[in-house]
Amino acid sequence: MAEERKIPESETPESRNFIQTFIEEDIAPGGQYAGMTVHTRFPPEPNGYLHIGHCKALTIDFGMAEKYGGLCNLRMDDTNPTKEDEEYVDAIKEDIHWLGFDWGDRFYYGSDYFEEDYRQAQGLIKKGLAYVCELSPEEFRKYRGEIGVPARSPWRDRPIEESLDLFERMRGGEFENGRMTLRAKIDLASGNFNMRDPALYRINHMRHHRQGDKWCIYPMYDFAHPIQDALEGITHSLCSLEFEAHRPLYNWVVEHCDLPAKPRQIEFARLGIDHTVMSKRKLRTLVEEGVVSGWDDPRMPTLCGLRRRGYTPRSVRSFCERIGVAKAASVVEYGFLEHCLREDLNETARRTMAVLRPLKLTVTNYPEDKQETLTVENNPVDPEAGTREVPFSRTV
Repeated sequence: MAEERKIPESETPESRNFIQTFIEEDIAPGGQYAGMTVHTRFPPEPNGYLHIGHCKALTIDFGMAEKYGGLCNLRMDDTNPTKEDEEYVDAIKEDIHWLGFDWGDRFYYGSDYFEEDYRQAQGLIKKGLAYVCELSPEEFRKYRGEIGVPARSPWRDRPIEESLDLFERMRGGEFENGRMTLRAKIDLASGNFNMRDPALYRINHMRHHRQGDKWCIYPMYDFAHPIQDALEGITHSLCSLEFEAHRPLYNWVVEHCDLPAKPRQIEFARLGIDHTVMSKRKLRTLVEEGVVSGWDDPRMPTLCGLRRRGYTPRSVRSFCERIGVAKAASVVEYGFLEHCLREDLNETARRTMAVLRPLKLTVTNYPEDKQETLTVENNPVDPEAGTREVPFSRTV
């Protein structure tokens, strides 16, 4: 009988999550990114402050690049001008730096690519893969079809030259909001409704926080995002599980546009914490209606709120790393986040104390004329934190 051998800790294989497995397959000899630098991106929308849920995503994006000696871009997803503001851009940068991540000189805006997005859309029209549709939003929903019932559009076979002309006039501001959209020509009978000739551009006469009034048509996220990834040379586009059904469209755009790279989209489950609001839209409502004092209210699950409450960047990163990366959605107890903070503070916090409202205390069984100095450890679990001298006498 073979003798059982306990594997020393140093020989235990490092556990890997499914994203690491995919990345290692891709960069291995023969993989689609063999010999290339792992390149990820974190693309927040600047319409609010980052909360603890975003922290998991950015920890994965920056952490994977860090682990494989790669790069991670910070890109503001400002393709929707409705509620975007530079205030949120500055706050997002501050929070990411607070966590200890850095993007170097790789900071971008999605709106920087508007001209290229437009050019790629024209290219799809010329290939017969996109058309200008005049269905109203209500008609669009009505003609979307059902499972087993194809969608339909009377404008699907519109001549290429006509669509090119109308698309140019859309850009010129000739039509009102909702009058026309540019749609991809894919498959009206697809079981994945995201592939039923999705909209690529919509008309929106609204001032953009960076572009001003230059544009009145804006690309949809599903169209702009893969183009942005490809132009920046992203190898792995890591995103939450809600985009899994959108991956075929992401791949379709990458495949049919004239792009310099072919990124791979990988999805992971979002972070859920019990008894915690994890919707930026709802958190914004709390701020705008004055229910809380601001985005940094200590009751808010925003990173600036947690920071104001006393959370450390190390404890937040530890929490995100220890809950792991999975495909299945789950809910984590808020107590575990507090546990990670206690662990960090136990190792780093000095055991000092201040009396804000002092009362005179007389130790009656202590000699009146005696005064001594006690040496106290600053942190019992960290000898390098040193000691301090504390005076003691009959009167305290």
